Amino acid sequence: MADNRTMEELLQAPTEGYGEAIVILEINADHFEIKTNLLQLVQANPCHGFERENPHTHINNFKMITSTLEFRDVPNDVIKLMMFPYSLEGTARVWYDKEPPNSILTWEDLVNKFVNQFFPPSKTTHLKNEISRFTQRFEETFGEAWERFKEMLRACPHHGFTELAQIDTFHKGLNDND
Repeated sequence: MADNRTMEELLQAPTEGYGEAIVILEINADHFEIKTNLLQLVQANPCHGFERENPHTHINNFKMITSTLEFRDVPNDVIKLMMFPYSLEGTARVWYDKEPPNSILTWEDLVNKFVNQFFPPSKTTHLKNEISRFTQRFEETFGEAWERFKEMLRACPHHGFTELAQIDTFHKGLNDND
């Protein structure tokens, strides 16, 4: 079969492949609309994909914002899926834009892909090692050491240490005078 396109048509840039990564199912609700001020609130707290950013913290903050929205006949997960791309900038947005079209079907899919991209296993291993090697700093009070230790645990919410192991690690890391 002959290709009857003109030279101009052959040289045009392709326009396919611009589908969204997130699949949003049809919403059967009357008068459903996401207000501009809510989008602005989401955009005011973006994730840039910086090394120092914690994707777990971003997800938790994002969920806190979107939990304030309730629409009859619209599941909150659908709202989160619709709004999440607006919470990304920089490297994080580039990551999202590179995801294949129709590759994210659920909120769980999105969280899993996002966290695994910006919190790789190597980071988990590093943070778990930091927790395991915790030591109280010179001239750091007991209270300051405890707060710093808790922050280390929060930085890696899937650390897997039991409460007993956490207390033991903290206790062993204290200076002799505490």
